[in-house]
Amino acid sequence: MPVRPALSPLIAALPSTVPFVGPEAQQRERGRAFRARIGANESSFGPSPRVIARMESVARDQWMYCDPDNYDLKVAAAAHHHVAVENIVVGEGIDGLLSLVARMYVAPGDAVVTSLGAYPTFNFHIAGVGGRLVTVPYENDRESLDGLLAAVVREKAPLVYLSNPDNPMGSWWEADEVIRFIEALPETTMLVLDEAYGELGPASALPPIDISRPNVIRMRTFSKAYGLAGIRCGYAVAETQVISDFEKIRNHYGVSRMAQIAGVEALADQAYLETVVAQVAAGRRRIADIAEQNGLKPLASATNFVTIDCGHDGAFALKVLQGLLSRDVFIRKPMAPRLDHCIRVSVGLAHELDIFAEELPGALAAARGN
Repeated sequence: MPVRPALSPLIAALPSTVPFVGPEAQQRERGRAFRARIGANESSFGPSPRVIARMESVARDQWMYCDPDNYDLKVAAAAHHHVAVENIVVGEGIDGLLSLVARMYVAPGDAVVTSLGAYPTFNFHIAGVGGRLVTVPYENDRESLDGLLAAVVREKAPLVYLSNPDNPMGSWWEADEVIRFIEALPETTMLVLDEAYGELGPASALPPIDISRPNVIRMRTFSKAYGLAGIRCGYAVAETQVISDFEKIRNHYGVSRMAQIAGVEALADQAYLETVVAQVAAGRRRIADIAEQNGLKPLASATNFVTIDCGHDGAFALKVLQGLLSRDVFIRKPMAPRLDHCIRVSVGLAHELDIFAEELPGALAAARGN
């Protein structure tokens, strides 16, 4: 064996893995493309025409580095949320911001609280800094606010993660319950409130932004309702000192010039956003109808996907997933206990949902051994 530079003990102990196996990797392995890409919670409706036109007009300017301050996008996001520019930090999607938060607040061995089955990329970043994950089971298809709070207090956790609306179940808490949770948290515990799907759920699920609280970070993305998953751009809203602390470690050239420009234009076109939200709501109804026509139970959703209870155990739901994949329909499913009896279907274009409707009966029959 060749002699090679040694990894740090922490990194050497970690597995080589990624939180998600993307549809591209699955297509390479299969040797053919999916006919319906309805598993990654992207927006098949894409960005607004205004965003596309602006991106096309600045394509030739991409020889320049981006603005490392992300100034124009911070100004736009601050105006959108009625806060100061000093309350906004921009990053490479929520994933990039989660990586920074893990480095900022978690030392090796620290307990970090999240829900069992919640967003796995958060767990990936916590493992990368040596944090100790403490997971709380879902209750009635929702993250357990009381369970999360009890774990935080018991473990003296410096960090807790909550997504609202939630992935992978599509459920949500109303704002007053989220506020109750925030007010009960120890002042020494930072809450990451992931609102990636915030634009798609009821307004009543989003608490007013309070930038006076030093232990809450609200995160938003352009990957979902704004239809810009491919540009990798998101931002966080928080108290001024918290945002200043991001400056100590963030990748100042991490968000491209194109992404910054697209984000500004996306925020400016709220009329288009409203049309997408309406299309997503219609798509959720269509998916729910397809599920019910096949004897399955769709869960209420405040996101751009519908989680469907397959009515049996996790092994059966996995067979349904595999049956759909074999029929060139890309979906995903939760894998954690209490959630694994479900599959998850993203809202897609009409023809993609037509394909899902055509192929689901055969996948169910195969799963049942018929």
